[in-house]
Amino acid sequence: MSTDRTSWRKPAFIKNPTLRYGIYAALAIYVVVTLATLPIDWDRVSDGMRRAQRIFNGAFPPNFERSGLLIDGFLESLKIAILATVGGIALSVPLAFMAARNISIKPIYFLGRGIIIVARSFHPVIVAIIFVKAVGFGPFAGALTLVVYSIGFVAKLLAERIEEIDFGQVEAMRSVGAGFLSTLVYAVMPQIMPRLVGLGIYQLDSNLRASAVVGIVGAGGIGATLANAFGRYDYDFALAITMVIVGVILVSEAVSGFIRKRIA
Repeated sequence: MSTDRTSWRKPAFIKNPTLRYGIYAALAIYVVVTLATLPIDWDRVSDGMRRAQRIFNGAFPPNFERSGLLIDGFLESLKIAILATVGGIALSVPLAFMAARNISIKPIYFLGRGIIIVARSFHPVIVAIIFVKAVGFGPFAGALTLVVYSIGFVAKLLAERIEEIDFGQVEAMRSVGAGFLSTLVYAVMPQIMPRLVGLGIYQLDSNLRASAVVGIVGAGGIGATLANAFGRYDYDFALAITMVIVGVILVSEAVSGFIRKRIA
């Protein structure tokens, strides 16, 4: 007795095989042409490899003798991250309400979305350069940079969460004559609070990582300490700073992941 067995196969994204393989071939040709036409100076690449070897030879073993300078830089990064997270969340909450289609009127909605889009349009390093030029070198420029960075992330995701709320609670508050602010506080905020807490924890972790990057362009924190070490050719101290940055990020990632699981 024989039984027919049928196996399920995932359907192709492009059903027409001629079109599908034609696209694959076009992509392959594009990659080959791009690699062939890139202006790569192989002599300079070869020199760069030798310079990299000298850097690595000078970096080992790492030098932790100036631990005081390293700790000061890390504490400054931590302050920048905490200040930027608090400020970013404080500004993101009203922006999220402005950018939620089911809460705001059209002009306010487009204004809120526009601000979020602008905040998300630029890399933190570019924003850091602008603030360094505006307010000078130091942690204040870094904190302002990460506030903008936080708004672009937190406000967007929080606005999307507001648009997904159970609107029955809002209608119930309105039916008993509650005002707009009362409705937001008692009908909307309880529904979005778990997401807000999770976003805040994640953004603190993200800002701690970003503070090391923006510091390289003069926005304070341990990134500035790292840039100064490279500028003085202290590669062994630079390696020590890099190891501390990686270790701190690993620990903060584990802690933030644990907290997010507990509140989920």
